[in-house]
Amino acid sequence: MPLLSTQIVLVENVLRNSLRTKFLNYKPEPSVMPFHTRLLGKDRMALFSFIHSLNTNFGTSIFEPVAKAISINNFQTASSQQEAGTQISSEAFLVIEEIMTGLTTATTSPNKLLEIEAIRAVCQTGEMRTVKPTKVDIKLIASNGDIILFDLKTAKPNAGGFKEFKRTLLEWTAATFAINPTANIQTLIAIPYNPYEPKPYARWTIRGMLDLEYELKVGEEFWNFLGGENTYQPLLDIFERIGIELRNEIDDYFKNFTKS
Repeated sequence: MPLLSTQIVLVENVLRNSLRTKFLNYKPEPSVMPFHTRLLGKDRMALFSFIHSLNTNFGTSIFEPVAKAISINNFQTASSQQEAGTQISSEAFLVIEEIMTGLTTATTSPNKLLEIEAIRAVCQTGEMRTVKPTKVDIKLIASNGDIILFDLKTAKPNAGGFKEFKRTLLEWTAATFAINPTANIQTLIAIPYNPYEPKPYARWTIRGMLDLEYELKVGEEFWNFLGGENTYQPLLDIFERIGIELRNEIDDYFKNFTKS
């Protein structure tokens, strides 16, 4: 199903507003790099610094609102920066530790469906402990009530990061079950694009820590999950179109950095 005109307009507005807001608020860090500046020029160094700054919040300022915009017609609700819950049972904590130990020592393999049911079985057993898990980047409620929680990550996370990613997904599951032990839930890592295309995504120890079928969506698979089949390429086209539309604004902004 192609993106609707309302979705396209929402995405376009997100991109325009995000870039223009960045132009208004961006202040280059006071870093003197005399050799780089003389070799490459002030404008190119300013562009490099700007892109680096933009990359640090690309997820929250662009990917999250874009994800919400293209999800609105396929899910009951779509929201960002949500809490999965505020309590986890003491027995659920023990199960999570057992899962993590098995995966870390490679004595077990990731199996999300079994892990979910193991946590569900003890989700309200023992002492309920107040917790503050990592916030959910994208929370979707499907038409049948299923809960889908996404943690958006950069294209090339650190090698050791996947261990903490896995723990976050398990804690979200336990916190959700503490509220509703019968909930149908998916907790996943989302990586907005595959830097290795056309080769499959590969990043160090990911296979030994995440259940690739149930805990990871990368690039095209992620965006098509949100917006429906054939969402990815039209979405790239929107980014390109807005980039062309704003090119003069972008060029004019960086001309300021050629001045002494």
